[in-house]
Amino acid sequence: MAREKQFDINDGLDKAMQQFWRRGYEATSVQDLVDTMGVNRASLYGTYGDKRELFLKSLTLYDQKMCFQALKELETKFSPLQAVRRLFEGFAEPALAGCPAKGCFITNSSLELAAHDPEIRKITADSQMQIEAFFVRMIKAGQKSGEFAAGINAADTAQGLLASLQGLIVLTRSRPEKKLLETIIAEALGRLR
Repeated sequence: MAREKQFDINDGLDKAMQQFWRRGYEATSVQDLVDTMGVNRASLYGTYGDKRELFLKSLTLYDQKMCFQALKELETKFSPLQAVRRLFEGFAEPALAGCPAKGCFITNSSLELAAHDPEIRKITADSQMQIEAFFVRMIKAGQKSGEFAAGINAADTAQGLLASLQGLIVLTRSRPEKKLLETIIAEALGRLR
């Protein structure tokens, strides 16, 4: 008779995601995962697969939970300008408040692994394209509402915003300086006028 799992599978995956997000793939050991998730090795492997499979599931969960849902919420609750501003500020605020910034799990994984792992490159690139598409939608909506300049090219500007956002995310971890982060946000938003 199969034994019933004594832990919440989704909660365990969320805990693994948080661990990988904090430390990265290479710096996270299987023992770190066992300790963080509160499961034994056999349960970890039997439920989630090996470390790499668990990492891929964690990265996909982050993309769905943190990225897709956050963009959807910004798009539905705020004006185009407010949505774009809040996306940038959401990454800068922890660093500006003096909290250690975890950055973005997608960006962190892209920097750590995408150059030599095609599967992770695809997940991170798809997520970045999702953010870029969000920017395109916000720019077009902002042009219709008069919040943004009618003459800007939505696709080109969205790519510039994506590059600024990625740079901001990296700098929140390496140089969390108030003036620097505020300048990046102001420069990015200035492209929309």
